[in-house]
Amino acid sequence: MSGILYGLGVGPGDPELLTLKALRILKSCPVVAYPAPDHGQSFARSIVAGFLAGDQDEIPIVVPMRVERFPAAEVYDRAAEAIAARLTRGEDVAVLCEGDPFFYGSFMYLFERLAERYAVEIVPGVASPMASAARALQPIASRNDVLTVIPGPLDDAALTEKLEGVEAFVIMKLGRHFDRVKALIARLGLLDRAVYCERVTLAEERVMPLAEVSGAAPYFSMILGYRGEEPAIARRYAREAAGILAIPSNPTDRA
Repeated sequence: MSGILYGLGVGPGDPELLTLKALRILKSCPVVAYPAPDHGQSFARSIVAGFLAGDQDEIPIVVPMRVERFPAAEVYDRAAEAIAARLTRGEDVAVLCEGDPFFYGSFMYLFERLAERYAVEIVPGVASPMASAARALQPIASRNDVLTVIPGPLDDAALTEKLEGVEAFVIMKLGRHFDRVKALIARLGLLDRAVYCERVTLAEERVMPLAEVSGAAPYFSMILGYRGEEPAIARRYAREAAGILAIPSNPTDRA
């Protein structure tokens, strides 16, 4: 009998946000796979490092971190076959996924290569927009508001189209696009309705009104915004932008 492929959502960074189900499966699997850069440690693995048994086999899925396009399909082809070999031997494999496996997760590339051949179970994780809202103490949406999630790399025309008329929004994958996205939000008159969140739930977390942020932003950052009509949410954004409500900048400020 073949093993089971598990897509484990490990959350945004705080190990305590790992679900009980993910923890149980993680400890029971003889093989653990995870995305990793070609330089430095795997973020997904670092989240669960304290829970690994020590005798589990590990399969790093190394994707070079480069500005130019890299043939990532080849990486996932090789990783899928390495994982398939273990599944065929009857071993369960847990693939670690930052946040949630099916929310902009790289696990999808393995899923499409393996789901037709092997049993798959997805264990959802805490997605970064939810974690960011919790750390900012800022509701995302309410009642009949429609929440729109937007990738930051979209061009200005596409971003403008997505933001016009939107009630609640999250802009992800900022990185080198941050200055351009912030300028566009300012042109649309939404600067006082936006909060910046960076590396939420980690020791180096930053959460503050978008208007106060300058300089480069990492990939693990996002903007929460609101232009809807729900009074409580709108008032809170406006007060934060005016500096009336201070947003703590890291987890230790909230103890």
